[in-house]
Amino acid sequence: MHFDKIHNKGQARLFKNQYLEYLTKTHPLVIWGMYLPIIGFMLYFSASKLSFTILETTGIFIAGMLFWSLFEYTIHRFVFHFFAESERAKKIVYVIHGNHHEYPRDKERLFMPAVPSLLISSSIFCIMYAITYLFNGTGYVFAFFPGFVMGYLIYGSMHYAIHAWNPPFKWMKPLWRNHHLHHYKNVEMGFGVSSTLWDHVFGTMFDLNKEKEDKEKVQELMFGGRAGKKQLQEQ
Repeated sequence: MHFDKIHNKGQARLFKNQYLEYLTKTHPLVIWGMYLPIIGFMLYFSASKLSFTILETTGIFIAGMLFWSLFEYTIHRFVFHFFAESERAKKIVYVIHGNHHEYPRDKERLFMPAVPSLLISSSIFCIMYAITYLFNGTGYVFAFFPGFVMGYLIYGSMHYAIHAWNPPFKWMKPLWRNHHLHHYKNVEMGFGVSSTLWDHVFGTMFDLNKEKEDKEKVQELMFGGRAGKKQLQEQ
């Protein structure tokens, strides 16, 4: 998936139907507002109805977040960047992720839209529930799944921030650069968004010491406005 030109304005048209097209867009606050009550309810259910201690619930919750980070890397590398040959497959890949690479400034498509997000997350919960049922531990999913979803919310928010602003702290700059290089340098590297952990583990991390920072290219990937441009020039 490679585009000769990164579009700095506009957004891709994914569906001819205006209602389907509308459902491909969302705002981060909508997704947070949708999932936070679910996370809160499941954690409450784990602690009050399933008799997990706070320590146990916290541990399972963190395990869910860590599992998300691996899931994020795997999906981004092998699904979002699937090498499609047929025209139909290419269209699917473009709808899922390719449009973001062509229009990185489209801030309405940095989170998965609400409807497909709920459908996919419900399916994942059912799969997790079925797996834990086989091992006679169905209660664990009610603490594990909230951690998984929180990992997703952090991932989406980090993705939004990387395209909107400059890194707020110097120690976060490698994460920003890794994703920017993924966009304009090599789409076969730098698959981590919320973390570079798995890029280091699987050898897909950019060697940032050898990569020259192209500030003009970076600016093409951001939608932070004049303030963002000024900060970038000062770095």
